[in-house]
Amino acid sequence: MKNEHFISVDIEAAGPIPGEFSMLSLGACSVESPDLTFTLEFRPINMNSDPKALEVTGLSMADLQRRGTDPTDGMRQFNKWITEVVGINGVPVFVGFNAPFDWSFVNYYFHRFLGENPFGFAGLDIKAFYMGRYKTTWSETKSSKIAAALQVSEDGDHNPLHDALYQAKLFKTMLDDQRK
Repeated sequence: MKNEHFISVDIEAAGPIPGEFSMLSLGACSVESPDLTFTLEFRPINMNSDPKALEVTGLSMADLQRRGTDPTDGMRQFNKWITEVVGINGVPVFVGFNAPFDWSFVNYYFHRFLGENPFGFAGLDIKAFYMGRYKTTWSETKSSKIAAALQVSEDGDHNPLHDALYQAKLFKTMLDDQRK
């Protein structure tokens, strides 16, 4: 039996959908060992952008065009990191806060640039997990409300590595609570 290994992933993007807009940056960490981290910024696949998205990220399309990592190289690096973290008997499980958004970009980039996604075809959404685990309403799944309920300090700041670490802290708190 393979061991599930939860990987917290957060991305920042130039707009709402992959393909039409670029994934600009990615951060990830192991939920069980948050000192195992990965982060990088991508060269855009096109120059389409939503000004509001760029305002949130603080990133510049022109700057990333010059210094960002080639998407194929970046996804190879991410895939290698995932393999190293989960080991030979591990199965990586994508974990995200509002996972459908982050998952859509990561899945698209893995398939477009590497031909396959090491996470398979699904991701685990922290908001939905919280809602089911604690029997809340959807409106109670805002990160600030979850953090207050779980007594976890807020660390999210739209830096994808910082946000991945924060998400991992929230999710690990829920897992530990469930395992009691």
